[in-house]
Amino acid sequence: MKKSLIFLGGLLISSWVMAQNPLSVHVLNLENGLPSSDVKVTLEEQKNGQWVQISEAKTNQQGRISALFPENKPFNTALYKVTFKTGDWFKQNNQKTFFPEVPVIFQVDGSVKHYHIPLLLSPYGYSTYRGN
Repeated sequence: MKKSLIFLGGLLISSWVMAQNPLSVHVLNLENGLPSSDVKVTLEEQKNGQWVQISEAKTNQQGRISALFPENKPFNTALYKVTFKTGDWFKQNNQKTFFPEVPVIFQVDGSVKHYHIPLLLSPYGYSTYRGN
């Protein structure tokens, strides 16, 4: 019973963090269906036609970054780019890949408070979508 309560408490804390931060990502390996931990991810915002990096992190054991957007920075209506450094991850896992990185450009329009970007990854393909 204690394990369930602690686990449940962890989920509640995790949900609270995601609700506080406007951007999260998740990487899953389609080859084995498991999360991809230690994938480096950068976040950039487009300003005056140029990409400006505003954040960087690595996915955790569950393949997630629950708070990619910098704290105390306004989440402006703008173009953003999340880049998953997949080539580094595949190299660390002794695999070849066709895609050394996966850039995902998306528009924040203010219609929702939280954006979630999942990446389904394999050595020679990937898929992404707007999650929740």
